[in-house]
Amino acid sequence: MATNKETIYIPLEDVESEHCALIVEKGLAQVKGVETHKVELNNRRAAITVNDNEVVGEAVKAIKDLGYGVPTVKKTYPVLGMTCASCAGSAESMAKYTPGVVSAEVNYGTGNLNVEFLPNITNSEQIRKAVQDGGYDLLLEDESKQQETLEAIHAEKFRKLKNKTIWAVILSLPVVIIGMFFMDMPYGNEIMWAFATPVVLWLGKDFFINAWKQAKHRSANMDTLVALSTGIAYIFSVFNMLFMDFWHQRGLHAHVYFEAAAVIVAFILLGKLLEEKAKGNTSSAIKKLMGLQPKTVIVIEADGTERQKAIEDVNAGDIILVKPGEKIAVDGTVVSGNSYVDESMLSGEPVPVLKKENEKVFAGTINQKGSFQFKAVKVGKETMLAQIIKMVQDAQGSKAPVQKLVDKIAGIFVPVVIGIAILTFILWFFLGGENGVVQGLLAAVTVLVIACPCALGLATPTAIMVGVGKGAENGILIKDAESLELAKKVNAIVLDKTGTITEGRPQVTGIQWLNNDDATKDVLLSIEKQSEHPLAEAVVKNLEGVSTTLLSNFDSITGKGAKADYNSDTYYVGNKKLLAENNITIADQLQKQADEWGTQSKTVIWFANSKQALSVIAISDKIKETSVQAIKEMQDADIELYMLTGDNEATAKAIAEQTGIKHYKAEVLPQHKADFVKELQQQGKVVAMVGDGINDSTALATADVSIAMGKGSDIAMDVAKMTIISSDLTKIPQAIRLSKQTVSTIKQNLFWAFIYNLIGIPIAAGILYPINGFLLNPMIAGAAMALSSVSVVSNSLRLKWKK
Repeated sequence: MATNKETIYIPLEDVESEHCALIVEKGLAQVKGVETHKVELNNRRAAITVNDNEVVGEAVKAIKDLGYGVPTVKKTYPVLGMTCASCAGSAESMAKYTPGVVSAEVNYGTGNLNVEFLPNITNSEQIRKAVQDGGYDLLLEDESKQQETLEAIHAEKFRKLKNKTIWAVILSLPVVIIGMFFMDMPYGNEIMWAFATPVVLWLGKDFFINAWKQAKHRSANMDTLVALSTGIAYIFSVFNMLFMDFWHQRGLHAHVYFEAAAVIVAFILLGKLLEEKAKGNTSSAIKKLMGLQPKTVIVIEADGTERQKAIEDVNAGDIILVKPGEKIAVDGTVVSGNSYVDESMLSGEPVPVLKKENEKVFAGTINQKGSFQFKAVKVGKETMLAQIIKMVQDAQGSKAPVQKLVDKIAGIFVPVVIGIAILTFILWFFLGGENGVVQGLLAAVTVLVIACPCALGLATPTAIMVGVGKGAENGILIKDAESLELAKKVNAIVLDKTGTITEGRPQVTGIQWLNNDDATKDVLLSIEKQSEHPLAEAVVKNLEGVSTTLLSNFDSITGKGAKADYNSDTYYVGNKKLLAENNITIADQLQKQADEWGTQSKTVIWFANSKQALSVIAISDKIKETSVQAIKEMQDADIELYMLTGDNEATAKAIAEQTGIKHYKAEVLPQHKADFVKELQQQGKVVAMVGDGINDSTALATADVSIAMGKGSDIAMDVAKMTIISSDLTKIPQAIRLSKQTVSTIKQNLFWAFIYNLIGIPIAAGILYPINGFLLNPMIAGAAMALSSVSVVSNSLRLKWKK
């Protein structure tokens, strides 16, 4: 933990002037807990004194919110040695209080620590030492090897746990049989002691070791509860066996409870074993994705020879041969041959896609019958598959907002339970009559055994893991738990037109020239070649074979078109607005043709010189086959749909009519899309924005839930919280259904976890005893506790089979 008045140096980026430094200083002054602050402009850093390391994260956030950069390192490390949900809390606080750590989150479901730190102050090794002090450990390995090492560690842990469980059950059975049926046999107590001792002190020793580690740090977790309950039952039984006269002189019978101590350990080990196995199934989606990449490839050398290479040794630029039935190893472009490729593992689409020369292929997809050669473009961490795996892992590790409340409860859960157990004993001692001490001890032990923070801790993360994994298997990439939780509330969806509702592959379907004079075709082609608009590409394709010419003063006009100078005249390509603003006249025959094309849902663009329109061009973009069905599904689910497009009114109206969209807006500029999203939010709607282009990125960032089309731009996919890999709109209702199912699973899990503890703890304490004389047996409490965690994980796994 940071010592009082510690000076922390935060490195700064983009702070270039005294004015910037002043802004940062003012921002730091607002942060609670920052005692002193000054920006050292020459050293490019801010020096702050804080009395609590958690303030550092707030300071870094404040600087970033002002628009300046802080170079931090973000890492994900598996945490080893966690045994329950409250372990996650204590491992998290160990990491959080390490000087230089900006933020730290431990997710019990995935077993990972996501940490962000200032590399000039701390490093992974120091964070690991802090976590080790709390009795846990971090696996610091290269990411490529991390998964294999982690799987080996988990497999070994599972094997040991299985052996321990089997031995605990074998050794507990004679204790239960004697304790239940042959209590009065000679040396019965001694035989039970002989069998129970290895179960409690050898097979259950980890509970005591971990509880001691926790106690040293003044914290407690589930191991504390198990160690206290079995330890008390065991010591009490040994005392009763060795000093029977102590009770006999007081007119009481000396009972031993070896069977309770042994069976509790056996049941809890069995519960942990089942929980580990079930938790392994929640991450099966990741394992499936990881298994998609082959380990070796055939590379064609410069001299034409074939050589087998390990996947790690493949470099961008290598030519790789893919034979029928083989998996494609890295992302690339086909250079020779053609074949159909099954991309269903990435997009969720079952139809194989034809790949010809210059077509892109992706890692993890499966070649069908033909063979081809492709040039490696993205390798290692750069491939789409690697990024999907990283995205899914991050999403599975992120915490849903509801989890933050549960974490707080889990943090205080164990101390509260210990308090209840002590109170139970005190009440029995004073109110329980002659057997008050014995029954008080037993009731306290039962309270400690039945309480289960794990069920609470597993309720949210296991459902999130299964939900995110199921999404990935269906071609829906979900970036974080928050968007998965929020998607169910969406009641308004804003759709971009091009590439979202339509194919996004516009084609020229007609050109009409004024007076049939197409002498300026070269000027039109030259302007469109420099333009970045998707419609420009369609015109360029259409004018194949026309030569280009040299232009000057090219200028792209956002949302309207482009202009350039040629032969001392200015030429314009764009929408009607652009022509109107420059007082350009339009001949009747061109206007008539434009109106006709507009009613056919075609996009109309104009080509003009400084005086008059020279030609009108019709561009058509086919509506995707699945768009109409998806739009109907969403409207049937009472979601309001809005289509926004930069196209003219006639085209927008025609597309809206063909797809059944009731609300649309035409001629919308990119910056106005975000304003429209805000407008809907002000009306109290939860808005999802669906887009595919750079021009949609602001609106995507503004929306409550942002959904990008996978075949769109990288910027849209970076900003969006969800990505539909196949760009098929029917995946959106699927994503909303998945969100509803996941949230309802989380609610069920939390309900059962809370109810279980709310009902179980008072019964264990003996609340029913005055009413009907019922006292809960500690062994049954142990079994109930083990089952509660398993039932929560099993309920989460049910998500996998829902449609």
